[in-house]
Amino acid sequence: MPTPPPGPGTANLSPPDADEVEVISRGIESASAPASGLTDTQRLLLSAICIAMTGHPASPDAPPIGPGEFAAALSARTVEFRARIVQLMVLLGLVLRPLPPEVADRIGSFAAELGVEEGMLDVAREFAQGSLGLAAFDFERNGYTAEWSEQDSRALHTSGPLASAWDAAVTDPILAQRWQGLEELRPGTLGRRITEMYQARGFVYPGLPGSAPPLLAQHDWVHVLADYGTTVEAELEVFAFIARANDDARAFSLLAMVVSLFETGYLRTGAGLFEYSPGHLSEQGMAVRVADAMRRGALCAGSIDFMRQDWFALADLTVADAREHFGVPPKSRDAIATGSVGPWQAGGISPFQINAGERLAEARGHDYYSFGAHP
Repeated sequence: MPTPPPGPGTANLSPPDADEVEVISRGIESASAPASGLTDTQRLLLSAICIAMTGHPASPDAPPIGPGEFAAALSARTVEFRARIVQLMVLLGLVLRPLPPEVADRIGSFAAELGVEEGMLDVAREFAQGSLGLAAFDFERNGYTAEWSEQDSRALHTSGPLASAWDAAVTDPILAQRWQGLEELRPGTLGRRITEMYQARGFVYPGLPGSAPPLLAQHDWVHVLADYGTTVEAELEVFAFIARANDDARAFSLLAMVVSLFETGYLRTGAGLFEYSPGHLSEQGMAVRVADAMRRGALCAGSIDFMRQDWFALADLTVADAREHFGVPPKSRDAIATGSVGPWQAGGISPFQINAGERLAEARGHDYYSFGAHP
């Protein structure tokens, strides 16, 4: 039977102390570790997330804890707090390939005792069963875009409604003109910087053939806002930041999606454009970078849905003013030391994107300029 949430005015709303973090890390490990114990990637993620989010270390390899005992230990915590813990369990499960069915079932047992419903748990179960097509469907049915509406689409500024959230708008000249108009903004503004990011990488403005879906283009603004490059590794950071900044639990599906694309390859495609490229989250330093992105998202001012943001309304702000508007904290020293870079730093762009930028410049009849970015 689920552990009930605390009564009105009795919830523990304080940050977890060292003792509680020890219990939390035991619970996450107990739920998500395969029979052989935590994998290296799971261990690194658990340790990095505990430090980044609480300032206290994890306790890997501590004695296991059962679902009932764990739920009792979190009985004073709100359902929202518990849901974040279940999401971490799911996240550590999703980096396993293969994902043992008993791990997915065990995470489900912890979620049930905590009184948490998590849509990505269904996805994890389907991955474990090898039902990859059904899992891809459930990303849409249970995830971020499950309740996408015409009103949500207004932030995208498309000329007409889209058939689905991730649809492309490749024949929308008004939308393309709006994006191109950002090139006329003052240097250093958020809007001007995103056009420079597009030009350096050969990205096509939404509304033109070859462009990304307008909804996916929303995350491009976050690359500039939060100072993340445009490599595959940086995509993991961006979506960790976006997912954690939003109090809507369904936003976690965005992080689950990129992990399933760029670590395990369970998904072949996602978000209307991305294609799978496994193994990036397990690269050296990536656990620290993703954990810091989650920390930064959590510390933004209030609950922010960056994917439904009307970015054109903020385009003439300087990047610094935009960061202040959202309360974006700086990166940690550890994240920077382990390779987190911005769009204009070494490593913030891929050779493929450089080549695409050169081709775009040639097509437009001017010399290529990377605005400082290089591989």
